[in-house]
Amino acid sequence: MTYRGGAILVGAILFEIFGSSAAPAQSAFRDYHCADGTQFIAAFFNGDTRAHLQLDGKAVTLTKRLSLTGTRYRGSGVTLEITRAGLTRLRHAKRPVTACELA
Repeated sequence: MTYRGGAILVGAILFEIFGSSAAPAQSAFRDYHCADGTQFIAAFFNGDTRAHLQLDGKAVTLTKRLSLTGTRYRGSGVTLEITRAGLTRLRHAKRPVTACELA
C-alpha cells in the first residue's frame, strides 16, 4: 500500500509541475507571398513575443520591436512589419522593402 500511495503522490507532484506546460501551445502559421517573389512562412506562438520565419530555406527568429503603426519584428538582417490595417512588408538580404500578402 505504501508503494501505491507514493506513486500517487509522485504523480500529483509531477502534474502540478508539468501539468499546465504539457498542454500544446496555440499557434498561428501564415504563408506569405511578396511582390519581389519572396515566399516565407511566419509562425506566432501564444506566450512568445517573437516571430519565427522560414525564409530562404533557413529558420529565422525575429524579436518584437516598438512600433507605433502596428507590429514590427527584427533579427538577423530581416525586418517584418505588419500594420494595424493588415499590410505586411518584408526587408531581408539587403534587398529593398517589399509588400507581402497572405497566400
